Amino acid sequence: MSSEPAPSTLRNTLLTALLALVFGFLGAATWSYSGLADNRTRSFLLGNPDLLPQMAQAYEEQEAAKRLTQMGDEVFRPFPGAVLGNPQGTRVLVEFTDYNCPYCEASLKDVNRLVAEDPDLKVVIREWPIFEGSDVASRMALAAALQGKYRAFHDAMFATGDVTAAAKAAGLDMARAERDAASDAVSTEIARNLDSARALGFTGTPAWIAGRKPFGGAVGYERLKAALAATNVAG
Repeated sequence: MSSEPAPSTLRNTLLTALLALVFGFLGAATWSYSGLADNRTRSFLLGNPDLLPQMAQAYEEQEAAKRLTQMGDEVFRPFPGAVLGNPQGTRVLVEFTDYNCPYCEASLKDVNRLVAEDPDLKVVIREWPIFEGSDVASRMALAAALQGKYRAFHDAMFATGDVTAAAKAAGLDMARAERDAASDAVSTEIARNLDSARALGFTGTPAWIAGRKPFGGAVGYERLKAALAATNVAG
């Protein structure tokens, strides 16, 4: 389990620190909560309501990047077969995903577009079942990966929302898949992904690492493409 502070606690701490920064920027020698009554500070904050959340997000992403460096390269090493795109690609995108997450489903078209456009792109999928009922699908996805049919199951699962239908569409050997889905290797992978997500401060799916930059949310094709263009780090 990660020893990192809870995301909500961290966010409150960040906002408090950023308030202090704003007060200092405005020339206050000292600050306190009572300082919110200061007319200049109040006017500044009211006139720039997006400043603090934006600064907090940037700071969280900066801290996540530091923690990623401390974690080493394990998060870039895929579970056998759980890769989209070029398994040997040198441009790497890591996605933490859940099959019951509508934002993950919405992001699928962005990932598939990036894969289609870039033959050097490796997408490492980290199964992170955080929604109720998602564990069975994640386990079957990893079982499909062990049969070399991850992409087929991945796309079919988002399309159908049904594990059995997706497994049939992917052409899995069901007897083997059921054994693999219940295996220690699959259980270890899911537990590892949970620990990695917590360590990076991710609060939901989808979450991403582009090169060495972690960030969360259904950010869309353009931001994913820009993040990948800024880095070229092999996993």
